[in-house]
Amino acid sequence: MEGGQPLMAALNRRFDRVLRDQVLQAVDALREEMVAFLQGLIRIPTINPPGDEYRAAAEFIGRQLRQFEYDVEYIAADGRPEHTPRHPRINVIGRFQDAAAARPVLHFNGHFDVVPPGAAWTVDPFAGLIQDGKLYGRGAADQKAGIAASIFAVEAIRRSGVKLRGTVEQSGTVDEESGGFAGVAYLAEHGYLQADKTDFVIITEPTYVDRICIGHRGVYWFKVIQHGRIAHGSMPHLGINAADTLGELIYAINHSLKPLLAQRETEMPVEPAASRFASININSVFGGQPEDGTHTPCVIDRAGAIFDRRFLPEESFDQVRSEICDLLESLRQLNPDSRYDLEDLMVVHPTQTDPASKLIAAVSDSIETILGSKPPLTASPGTYDHKHVSRIGHIRDCIAYGPGIVDLAHQPDEYVVLEDLVRAAKVMALTTVRLLA
Repeated sequence: MEGGQPLMAALNRRFDRVLRDQVLQAVDALREEMVAFLQGLIRIPTINPPGDEYRAAAEFIGRQLRQFEYDVEYIAADGRPEHTPRHPRINVIGRFQDAAAARPVLHFNGHFDVVPPGAAWTVDPFAGLIQDGKLYGRGAADQKAGIAASIFAVEAIRRSGVKLRGTVEQSGTVDEESGGFAGVAYLAEHGYLQADKTDFVIITEPTYVDRICIGHRGVYWFKVIQHGRIAHGSMPHLGINAADTLGELIYAINHSLKPLLAQRETEMPVEPAASRFASININSVFGGQPEDGTHTPCVIDRAGAIFDRRFLPEESFDQVRSEICDLLESLRQLNPDSRYDLEDLMVVHPTQTDPASKLIAAVSDSIETILGSKPPLTASPGTYDHKHVSRIGHIRDCIAYGPGIVDLAHQPDEYVVLEDLVRAAKVMALTTVRLLA
């Protein structure tokens, strides 16, 4: 029939608007429940290290998922050294399947561990205080708000009566702040997050609510121990002070290596822009006698430091490590009596999702619908659990998106703006509908 196709297209667009409005109204109706859930989660002090209250947090999330008709499973990180009777590493995963077809699978992930609160708070970091439209607490932005947003986004779809094809999964995981090896890495290693089972992954880290994070730089953590020879402090010429050779290494890094790194810039859209350059930082320095102990006059025979080298997709890891080895060898040749040990502590390669991916398009369209502007694509200066999803799970469509101001992560008086929580939930709900409805 002439004109039939334009008519059907118009009817489809109208139907899409009706579905969208139903889902968005359901998110608004769930606002108080979502905020109360987030307050309850913040009140569980899941401090890492050492890994306090993980079981309580996993069960808190699991109970909510069961109420929303998910099948829930708790996954202990058996075999991991950090999984102990005193501090068990317990993850939780829920599956919601609304139709006969199990695929596609959309997986929302959030970590519920938080860093220690530290000093300088003006409110109780675990009270979940609401004041001036903000919810305060350690983990409010990074990233318990993201867990709340994704859970209630999908619940809004269920309550609105919109049917989904495929499966939605929600996971709450441990230890992201210390590498995620007992959390997302463990899930990927044990088949819970794998490309043959999972189509899309949204990690609900804070992204200011208006942008999408598509990857991160690489990281190489390493430890250098300098060995000297002990001697009496009144006769230092008879010994070799390991702190001196460590100081020479630090000087060489600051004055030779750092200027080279400052010239290397990535094409990744890393934010802030100053982090688009390769970098190196000293995480810790140690050696000699304990600061608060009883001192004796001795030349330091062992000193060391831990370094944090952030590298770019344009740099190979072999190049990154070789630069450190060459620097150490050049210093040893200047002082043949000194010895050093180099230990690799952690290596994470850069990762980035293809900007043309279907997942990025769906999230981008949803953000534009809710906020009225197209979101920028960014990359993180530090790593997050994307590394395990892509490197171990081999899942190509993975991004980070969630409520929260990144600058507030790990800060005193951390908070999330409640309106951003609701807006992020709306974006997640529309994204789910676009991918599965």
